[in-house]
Amino acid sequence: MSKIIVAIIASFLFLTSCSNENSKNQDTVRLVFDAGQLKFIASSLNKKKQTMSALYGNNQALQSLSKKNDQPESGTQMKLVTWKYHENPQYVGGTITGELLSIETIETNMNGATSYSVNSSSANTYKNKEERIQYMLGYQPVVMP
Repeated sequence: MSKIIVAIIASFLFLTSCSNENSKNQDTVRLVFDAGQLKFIASSLNKKKQTMSALYGNNQALQSLSKKNDQPESGTQMKLVTWKYHENPQYVGGTITGELLSIETIETNMNGATSYSVNSSSANTYKNKEERIQYMLGYQPVVMP
């Protein structure tokens, strides 16, 4: 009789310990950015907006940023990827990327003409292209060992 009671209690605990906690987040799709041939250059964090950004670029972009040029060198390709971030439920004090907000792209052709484009999930896109180009050129490359 006591074995039956123990089995019932164990079954009850097993069934009640299971939860479907992720069901509340099933309506959101997590997009992953593929940098392709571009290399990671720098990152930034905006605590007020709760966003994090990563700048990717080719070798010309890295040279332009290292030299602190006002204009990118010819052949430059840069992408500034911005995500909303949230607390990591698995680690106390950690943050992880969430919703992909925008991908800003700067490309400079061989003649030196620079183009700027933005792919954004929100209507809040940046209106001043020159200001955004200068903002992206203001990033300092991360020194990697």
